[in-house]
Amino acid sequence: MELKTHDFYFELPHELIAQSPAQKRTDSRLLIYNRSDKSITDGHFPDIKQLLQPGDVLVRNNTRVIPARIYGKREETGGEMEFLLLKRLSDTRYEALVKPGRRAKEGLIYKVSDELSVRVCEPNDAKGRNVELIYDGVLEEILDRVGNMPLPPYITKKLEDKTRYQTVYAKHNGSAAAPTAGLHFTDELLSELENMGVIIVDILLHVGLGTFRPVSVENVSEHHMHSEYYEVTEKAAETINNARANGGRIFAVGTTSCRTLESVTDESGVVHSGMGWTDIFITPGYRFKAVDALITNFHLPESTLLMLVSALASRDEMLRVYAHAVDEKYRFFSFGDACIIL
Repeated sequence: MELKTHDFYFELPHELIAQSPAQKRTDSRLLIYNRSDKSITDGHFPDIKQLLQPGDVLVRNNTRVIPARIYGKREETGGEMEFLLLKRLSDTRYEALVKPGRRAKEGLIYKVSDELSVRVCEPNDAKGRNVELIYDGVLEEILDRVGNMPLPPYITKKLEDKTRYQTVYAKHNGSAAAPTAGLHFTDELLSELENMGVIIVDILLHVGLGTFRPVSVENVSEHHMHSEYYEVTEKAAETINNARANGGRIFAVGTTSCRTLESVTDESGVVHSGMGWTDIFITPGYRFKAVDALITNFHLPESTLLMLVSALASRDEMLRVYAHAVDEKYRFFSFGDACIIL
């Protein structure tokens, strides 16, 4: 049966969209869905300790969000432009979204600060523009000074503490959005899990447009995912494969970890190391090769992320889970509560 984008629609009251993170990372609630008996249990995030067992693997994405939203002004006219840096193409070039796009003429230069300017280049596949950054110094340090955290448009409240849009294990700069399922973890909780015998493995996927780009076509099969850069080390692959051979389950922290694992696992379930670009699009009917359980947040209606979790359970079951979450007033999206699919 051909899937339609509207098949993944649900009513979401606006007041359930979380505008700020919980006071403490582990204060968030946790909805537990068990595929074996289709049960729904309401809990809190630290309950995850009761769901993982010694020998299980917790796979997390250690990407770090860069302050990727910058604002420039033309010195000649004063015209302003917003740039959202999506993907680094070279030392000085990025794929970007620009706003207002109609004014982003090739060759124009916008000054962001005394140490950074942006030259508009050719159109890109993201329906934006490639840009050249003109700077003197260390780019990461400059962006930390002049850039803004690229919070999703549904978050309208100012984020007081930039670190709350980073996981505590964020390491490698490169994402235009946070892998938000990981925001619920603290160093203390992760240490408790390790002391229980849970194996923690880091992989990398730089979150870009592929993760949050809306589906604009009626037929799901016609949607094309934007590619995102990943890395899986030999040690990470070996650790996961050994754990699975010994009966351990693979828990993916977030859809980004899930998509990365599924991109590097062969049909026999063996995870391979490597680096490259993935545009994997997981929808109902997909057979999971690596992931046994998924920790995730609650996603937008009609989004590729809702389609992914509907592939792990089923569309009808996930819409039932989401209806329960709405009834119980769970907090949705990036700063919202968590869900685990077992």
